[in-house]
Amino acid sequence: MKIAVCVKRVPDTETRVKIGADGVSIDEAGVKFVLNPYDEFAVEEALQRKEKAGAGEVVVISLGSDAAQETMRTALAMGADRGILLKADRIPADGLAVAKALAAELKDGAYDLILFGKMAVDDYNHQVGPMTAELLGLPCVTTVAHLEIEGGKGVAEREIEGGVEMVEFALPAVLTCDKGLNTPRYPALKGIMAAKKKPIEVRPAAFGAVRLKATSLVLPPERKEGRIVGEGAGAVPELVRLLQTEAKVL
Repeated sequence: MKIAVCVKRVPDTETRVKIGADGVSIDEAGVKFVLNPYDEFAVEEALQRKEKAGAGEVVVISLGSDAAQETMRTALAMGADRGILLKADRIPADGLAVAKALAAELKDGAYDLILFGKMAVDDYNHQVGPMTAELLGLPCVTTVAHLEIEGGKGVAEREIEGGVEMVEFALPAVLTCDKGLNTPRYPALKGIMAAKKKPIEVRPAAFGAVRLKATSLVLPPERKEGRIVGEGAGAVPELVRLLQTEAKVL
């Protein structure tokens, strides 16, 4: 089974970011970057599918600057076989442009399965996986929490409000992976050392027309300090009054 996993380099969610001097990007100085957490589930699923099949290849594909190679090495250390970097100085905010660049790379790859994380934690767009599937003319199942594949067909479970939806699909297909699909492995020392020797091909990204761009970034307002209005049941009337008159949430 030949599987492609599309991954993204994102700021660690614990990192405090600052807006860059251009006002439309973050200042990367001192920012820790990691493999997008949802992409870890995609990488792990690809590795498990390859191990179950007993043969195959897991190819990690990312888009970004040369710095993205460090993030790709994490996936290679987990067990992926090789990587492809679609080089670009900056990733556009236009999800369709990103999907076009990925689709152009994927279309002739003869992949049985193409996996994404359900979203990137830096933009929360949920767009690129489904858009890539549409451009490739492949079936797509999003936010997959359980997966069974047998004989060129698959059944995916996805959590929806109030229940679980089961979707049958044929391979090749595009899936976006949700938390709970598996437990990503930690790269072992042997894997980390091996990852240094695994190949990463670098090619220019072909975005095409970029129709959407960020015009400015603004940090959210500082959260106001809380205050204690009292203790026990006697504080409830005052709390309700404040929620009505000041917070205006009741």
